[in-house]
Amino acid sequence: MKQARVPTETELKRVLTVVAQSRFAARNRMALMLSYYAGLRVGEIAALKLGDVIDSERHLRDCISLKAAMTKTKEARTIFVNGKLRKEIERYVSCYTTLDLAEPLLMTQKRTAFSANTLCQLFGQIYDEAGIDGATSHSGRRWFITRLAHSGVSAKVIMSLAGHKHMSTTQRYIDVNDEMMRAAVEIL
Repeated sequence: MKQARVPTETELKRVLTVVAQSRFAARNRMALMLSYYAGLRVGEIAALKLGDVIDSERHLRDCISLKAAMTKTKEARTIFVNGKLRKEIERYVSCYTTLDLAEPLLMTQKRTAFSANTLCQLFGQIYDEAGIDGATSHSGRRWFITRLAHSGVSAKVIMSLAGHKHMSTTQRYIDVNDEMMRAAVEIL
């Protein structure tokens, strides 16, 4: 099975430009940023509630606790919120007028929660509009894992952050290209 393409920085900027011009720009950007900056799967993104990212005082949480029922492996895990994702979440939740923490973080135009399948289709439409061939709802997750690996983060840490049970699974996510290999040998 062919893996999802890992977009380049230029392609990611193009995707975000397309999203900015879309009807539900804030929601669509938030979905993408959870994939890229937290490495979440679409099912995990779809399952998020407003209360998973903010508390009753509207303060952002430092981490997102995924319950076992929300994950593919059925094991709870903690998602640490970095500075970039924090800014994205702050921007997104500032649009909320009500504070129902049980409300889905991302809602369809009919004001219902996304299913993983519907969110997957949305990602596909966004990538198609941006002209990024081979990109899927898993592209952000692969980008996240690849960026961590090429930044020198321990494979065990990456495996934990991704919620993988086996190192071999994590290794399949890491993309390698000529530029990365050239930079690696220049370290010597």
